[in-house]
Amino acid sequence: MFDSHAHYDDRKFDGDREQLLRSLSFRGVKGVVNAGCCIPSSYRSLELAEKYDFVYATAGIHPNDCLKTGEGYLSELEKLLSHEKVVALGEIGLDYHWQTVSKDVQRKFFHEQLKLAQGLDVPVVIHAREAVGECVEAVLSYKGLRGIFHSFSGSKEIGKRLQNAGWYLSFSGPCTFSNASNLKEVIKECDINLFLTETDSPYLTPHPFRGKRNDSSYIKYIIEQIASVRNMTFEEVEKITEENAFKIYNINI
Repeated sequence: MFDSHAHYDDRKFDGDREQLLRSLSFRGVKGVVNAGCCIPSSYRSLELAEKYDFVYATAGIHPNDCLKTGEGYLSELEKLLSHEKVVALGEIGLDYHWQTVSKDVQRKFFHEQLKLAQGLDVPVVIHAREAVGECVEAVLSYKGLRGIFHSFSGSKEIGKRLQNAGWYLSFSGPCTFSNASNLKEVIKECDINLFLTETDSPYLTPHPFRGKRNDSSYIKYIIEQIASVRNMTFEEVEKITEENAFKIYNINI
């Protein structure tokens, strides 16, 4: 199993981070991508990737972290992205839920980072909360840009439009919730060869552990849900989504 998006640098893991990470291989987890949200967390993600062979990192500025990011951040991101274990620029995007950062500021950082990714020819990891449509229009306006819509929450029509342009959709805990009919429709109708699975640990814990701290071992519940909706075996979905992660992140194991 491959967890394409997690946050093990989060303080919720401070008490048992090393013990938990070392246990994952015994619980069937083959790899984890730890996502950066700001410059400090991107460096923490790289530290984890350097310490653990099966961990990879991304580097980027999350829309809710724009205000604490100073000038020169693009140079820092470019430096991070030159490391062999930093596999994408992210997570970046737009988040109109919390309204702690103005839309104009979010857009500025988003487009600056999209331009950087396009110039460096690296994939991007997109965070789109209550802004899926705008994020789709933004990324598709950059020729040759590729990447992943993390914890996808859009419609099947949006999903198909992204996939027609070569973009990947990543599914997390909410697809297992009883009220997730929209996500189940996306899973059923869209191309599984452009699917990823993720936990977004320590957040978005799947059913039946919703409300508890998430970790990568729970990725199996995401795979089970996709397998059930698609009428496939667990092993088939596990293999396809793992290979998809290797492809978009350019990981060779």
